[in-house]
Amino acid sequence: MSDLLQETIREKREHLINELIKSGVYKIKNKHLYEMTLSELEKGYQNNGTQ
Repeated sequence: MSDLLQETIREKREHLINELIKSGVYKIKNKHLYEMTLSELEKGYQNNGTQ
């Protein structure tokens, strides 16, 4: 995977994690946010109505 793609994914994950934390979400399905993949975070973000 290219460095640019990896950096973009990392930034997107960080952004979603920060938004979820701001809205009071620290775990989803007993899994810490930092343990989750980008797609898991995106689903959690959508399901928590934090758009």
